[in-house]
Amino acid sequence: MDRPGTVLFVDTEPAILYRSEHWLVLAKPSGWHSVTGSGDEPDIETWLRARVPACSMLDEGGLVHRLDLPTSGCLLAATDLATRQELRDAMSGRGDLNITKQYLARCRVGLAEQGEFDLHFTTRHRGSRKVTVSAKGEPHSRGRCAWRVLSRDSHRGELVRVDLLGPGRRHVIRAGLAHLGHPLTGDELYGGQAGTPQLHAWALVVGDVRVESPPPVWAT
Repeated sequence: MDRPGTVLFVDTEPAILYRSEHWLVLAKPSGWHSVTGSGDEPDIETWLRARVPACSMLDEGGLVHRLDLPTSGCLLAATDLATRQELRDAMSGRGDLNITKQYLARCRVGLAEQGEFDLHFTTRHRGSRKVTVSAKGEPHSRGRCAWRVLSRDSHRGELVRVDLLGPGRRHVIRAGLAHLGHPLTGDELYGGQAGTPQLHAWALVVGDVRVESPPPVWAT
């Protein structure tokens, strides 16, 4: 849950961006949960179950991964059990299928024009919303990202493209950039000003298929 007083704008309905025989990519609006039971806001799992009959038969409506409540953009879902397992394995770096993700974010000014981080992300204690970042840790906690600044704005913050390298970790972009001294715009949890963290899952590449979710207003 986000802190009381944080403004979360519930966008319009989700939309299916791409559909193949066994899986689909949809655009998740900011202000929507990924799965049922996370809070009072609408959720993608319920939306999928109501609109894609094959997804109604699967755990979490066939979702392969999740996005935080304020994060918008590409979400991957399967329409059969075997494909869901294959895609989940690929997300974890197992199997032959390659899946990559690219994000757009705004962060505190002064970030180097391009770079990478290779860090470790662990939960402080059960129920904590914030993760601890350190230079060393166990292999399962490792998170890697590369970034490139797309534009600079002294008032709005840097607009950055972030490429996830390898399996994702909880809050890997939010906590990773904050660890470097550049929290996301609106990300009070990690040292930014109050608001809504400006993070968008812009592109998802599954094998040789690339799907992009139109950027929100803050990323234009």
